[in-house]
Amino acid sequence: MSNVDLAARIPNNVDLDHDPRLQRALEKWLPDYLSWWQAMGPQGWQARDVYLRTAVSVDADGWARFGHVKMPDYRWGVLLADPVPARTIGFGDHLGRPLWQEVPGEYRNLLRRLIVTQADTEPASVEQQRRLGDTAPSLYDLRNLFQVNVEEGRHLWAMVYLLHRYFGRDGREEAEALLARRSGDPDRPRILGAFNAPVEDWLSYFMFTMFTDRDGKYQLLALSQSGFDPLARTCRFMLTEEAHHMFVGETGVGRVVQRTAELLQEAPGRDVRERGGIPLDTIQKYVNSWYSISLDLFGGEVSTNASDFFASGLKGRAKEPDYEDHVALGATYTVRRPTASGGDGRLVAEEVPLRNAMNEVLRDEYVEDNQRGVDRWNRTLERAGLAFRLRLPARPFHRAIGIYAGRHYSPEGEPVDEAAWEARRDEWLPSASDRAHVADLMRAVHEPGRMAGWIAPPSRGVDGKPLDFDYVRVT
Repeated sequence: MSNVDLAARIPNNVDLDHDPRLQRALEKWLPDYLSWWQAMGPQGWQARDVYLRTAVSVDADGWARFGHVKMPDYRWGVLLADPVPARTIGFGDHLGRPLWQEVPGEYRNLLRRLIVTQADTEPASVEQQRRLGDTAPSLYDLRNLFQVNVEEGRHLWAMVYLLHRYFGRDGREEAEALLARRSGDPDRPRILGAFNAPVEDWLSYFMFTMFTDRDGKYQLLALSQSGFDPLARTCRFMLTEEAHHMFVGETGVGRVVQRTAELLQEAPGRDVRERGGIPLDTIQKYVNSWYSISLDLFGGEVSTNASDFFASGLKGRAKEPDYEDHVALGATYTVRRPTASGGDGRLVAEEVPLRNAMNEVLRDEYVEDNQRGVDRWNRTLERAGLAFRLRLPARPFHRAIGIYAGRHYSPEGEPVDEAAWEARRDEWLPSASDRAHVADLMRAVHEPGRMAGWIAPPSRGVDGKPLDFDYVRVT
C-alpha cells in the first residue's frame, strides 16, 4: 500500500479504483473542492509555478518529490500509512481487542464528530492565510506558505475520504459542509475559535504555524492511537507533513528574533522600529496572543467528552504506548481551578478523574514542546548578549474555553480584575499601534535571494537548493 497512484484522477494508495461507488462520490466532490480552492485559496497566485513537494509514497524515507507546479494542478490525494502488524486497541474500555476496520455502531456519532472537527481546521487555515502571498518577506517564505497550504488541502482530502467511505449520506453531507463554512464568517464560521482569527501579517502567520499547527500535531498524535484503524493510519501520515508546518513557524519566529537581536546589537539603545525591525516586546505580545488562543483548542480542562473519547478507544494520549496504565480508571489528575463563582479568581488544586482530564494531559505535552521552541529563541538572545527573554504566558491567561474562561489573569497567572485587565491589555496583547507597525513592514520581497529587513535569512534553502533559487516564478 506504500506507493501512490499519481496517474489516478484522485491520487491514492487505498485502491480507490476497486470501489467504483466511492470513487464516483469523491470524483463528484473534486470539482467542488477545486472551486473552493480557486475562490478561497492563495489569492493572486494560482497561475504561478511554485517549487512544491508531492507525496509519492508513505515510506519513511524518500516519500516526496519536488518540482515546479501551479497550485490548482497540485496532486492532492488520499494517503494512509501502512497498517501496523499485530496492533490492537491500545487504551480505554476495549484495551487489547482487535482494531475496528469499520465504524463501531455505538460510537458512530462520537467518531464522526472527531473527524469533522479535525477536517474543518484544514480548509480554515488556507482561508486565513489566503492574502499573505502579496506581502511575503522572500520567495523562500512564499514557497513555504504555499507548501503548507496545499498540504492542508491534502489533509482535508484525507478526512473527506473517511467521511465518504465510512459514513454514507451523513458523511457526504459533512464533506459538503466543510466547503461551505468560511473562516471568520459571522454566519458560517469554522468550528473552532482559533480558525476564525485573522492572520493578516507574517508575524501572525509564523505564530500560527508555531502554536496552532502544533496543536494540530498533538491532536493528530492522539488520533493516531485510535482503535478505528483507518483514522489512525490517516493521521500517522498527516504527521509526516505536519512537521514542516511547525518548522516554518518555529524557524520563522526564530528568524524574526535573530534579526531584531542584530538590529539591537548594531545600534544599542535605539528603537528597532526606527530601523525597520520588530521590538522584542511586540514579539512577546504576539506569543501571548497566539499561544493562549491555541491552548483553547484542546478543550476544557475537565471534560466528559474527553473521557468518552478515551473510554471508547477512539482518541488516546499523544504517546499512549509510553504510559503504564492504559485504562485510567481510579487514577486522578490535579487541576488548578479558580475558586468558586464569586471568588477572587485565585487557583486551588482539585483532584479530578484522570479520564476527565485527558485534554489537560494532552495540553501538558503541548506546553512542554512549545517551551523547547521558546528556549531555542532565547538562546539566540543570549548569544547576542541581550537580557530580554521570551516566555510562554501562564495557562489561565487570555482564555475563552475551559475553567479559566470569563476571568482575567496576568501572563504570570495572577488574577486581575476587569479594570486592571483593561488598563494593561495593550501591555500584554498586541495593541493597535503594534499591529499597525507590523502591518507597515509587510511589503513584498519577490527577488530571488533577497530578504525583508525585519527577518533574518534561513540557515539553508529547500531541498538543498540555494537561497537565491526561484522557489516561486513570479514573472
